[in-house]
Amino acid sequence: MAMRILIVGAGAVGGYFGARLAEAGRDLTFLVRGSRAEHLRRDGLCVISPHGDVLLTPKLTSAGEIDAPYDLVLLGVKAYALEAAMDDFAPAVGPETMILPVLNGMRHIDLLTRRFGEGPVLGGVCLVATEIDAGGRIVQMAEIQQLAYGERNGEVTPRLQSLDATLQGAGFDAHLSTDITQAMWEKWVMLASLGAITCLMRGAIGEIVAIPGGAALSLQVLDECAMAAAACGHKTSQAFQSRQAGAMTAPGSPLTSSMYRDLRKGAPVEADHIVGDLLERGVAEGVATPLLNAAFINLRIYLAGLSKHA
Repeated sequence: MAMRILIVGAGAVGGYFGARLAEAGRDLTFLVRGSRAEHLRRDGLCVISPHGDVLLTPKLTSAGEIDAPYDLVLLGVKAYALEAAMDDFAPAVGPETMILPVLNGMRHIDLLTRRFGEGPVLGGVCLVATEIDAGGRIVQMAEIQQLAYGERNGEVTPRLQSLDATLQGAGFDAHLSTDITQAMWEKWVMLASLGAITCLMRGAIGEIVAIPGGAALSLQVLDECAMAAAACGHKTSQAFQSRQAGAMTAPGSPLTSSMYRDLRKGAPVEADHIVGDLLERGVAEGVATPLLNAAFINLRIYLAGLSKHA
């Protein structure tokens, strides 16, 4: 029997992977709210991508319309929207439902397991560079499109194999992981360090490293984030550190973080979940993270300014 999938959020991430799955013929519904739902009903779901553009009429639902459990709930919302989203998709969670979050950081795992128990919640990591343009289209800015998933204890269970079979061949790189928790921590270190340095310095990596001392500052932020993760029991690999160090010191690189792009638009940012939570966990383990702390204070000031003008 085909797996019934509910995509929570049709933004840059959920909308992208959902569009690819729908294009591949999977039984898929989007749970959306407000203006995004109106836009999708009027104009359809449009993806502009180097892997091929997509325009489809998506199947939509709202919180009050869910009347039966789904086999898979794929969460693609921003971290600050998760608590409201949990209320919306709760009727979709039954005894056999898998919840696959592709949010950043680790705080969302605590929130999801507290609400739904340990059983339904998988681990997930996505690597995709997408954003929604002024016309509501999802624009993919780089070719990478990876989705990894796994049981958080590393087991390969029948339900995980069923999920893997559903996600394979759907137009993106799908990967069953037996160490998904470590992968989530490594992505967190990557995003926290990149987000901290680009937001704090207000520039892309190439702009930062063009200034004397900029590359050293980037590496210091990366080291702080890696030390915080190691103190929490998730030491990053040498290969990961080398790869990230290269990415964060590449001359002329246009690389930025999604937080920095959101900040430049005057939009809310995931400061608490990506930077603040890692900072807090590091401090609890006695790790000194002065640059991460400076970036978090900077972002909190920015968010306070947004709230004043809301």
